[in-house]
Amino acid sequence: MPVDQLSAPLTKEQAYALVDAVMERDDLALTASAHENEDTGEWFFEATCDSPPDVESFVELARQTLGGAVEFSVSPIDPEINWVAKSLEGLAPVIAGGFYVYGSHETGPVPSGLTPMRIDAAQAFGTGHHETTTGCLEAIDKLLKRRKPRHMLDVGTGTGVLAIALAKRTRTTVIATDIDPISVVTTQENATQNGVGKLIIALEATGLNHPAIAQNAPYDLIVANILAGPLMALAPAVGRAAQKGATIILSGILEHQARGVINAYARQGMTLTQKLQRKDWTTLMLEMK
Repeated sequence: MPVDQLSAPLTKEQAYALVDAVMERDDLALTASAHENEDTGEWFFEATCDSPPDVESFVELARQTLGGAVEFSVSPIDPEINWVAKSLEGLAPVIAGGFYVYGSHETGPVPSGLTPMRIDAAQAFGTGHHETTTGCLEAIDKLLKRRKPRHMLDVGTGTGVLAIALAKRTRTTVIATDIDPISVVTTQENATQNGVGKLIIALEATGLNHPAIAQNAPYDLIVANILAGPLMALAPAVGRAAQKGATIILSGILEHQARGVINAYARQGMTLTQKLQRKDWTTLMLEMK
């Protein structure tokens, strides 16, 4: 399938705001991201889209989100190259929350005292390098130092990195869901590679809408690393699925969005217990009252 990259130079705040707006829709892009050119310091918005992209819809969404016109450029992506994997394959290992996340290209020994997870770059989000993922890993580590959850759900699992982290530390079954079927396959493959294949139940689901999720409720731990808008929309469903005293770990939230997410979950009976900030990104730990 032909794929194009649509991009535009913006300020950092504009780029992140437009990423949020695009990812709250399912008809514009396969992925969207904001990144900085390390040489020039200039920030860019980028989206990977089926070819040809609906440029007019991007322009209109940018006008609604940013209050002005944005000129986008479009360039084709070589269909023979997995650009997600290519861009990530040389990344160094990540240490967060006592976990050591590395790719198969890494040949050095695993540092003593850390829980290793081999997560290769794939067509799914979550190699452990983004601040949203490291924030979740640190939140998981803080929780596991206090108690061991028994009924766990990872919503928007991506590569399965968070579900695998939980399974490796607790040796307990984790339900891992994603709206993207590629993520579901990737999660199961990564779980098997990391020796916890039998502990991960990977499901394709929109939010918490799946019979298996309902059948295994209530949960004493729910993790969701997605985006602020979808997180707020999921708050009622998370509230119904969480048992009293459950821990809720939420990430994919820019700092200026945190208050809105906290308020959405407070209306469902969940209160903030801790907030972890990594650069511009915030991870929330809440408790179901």
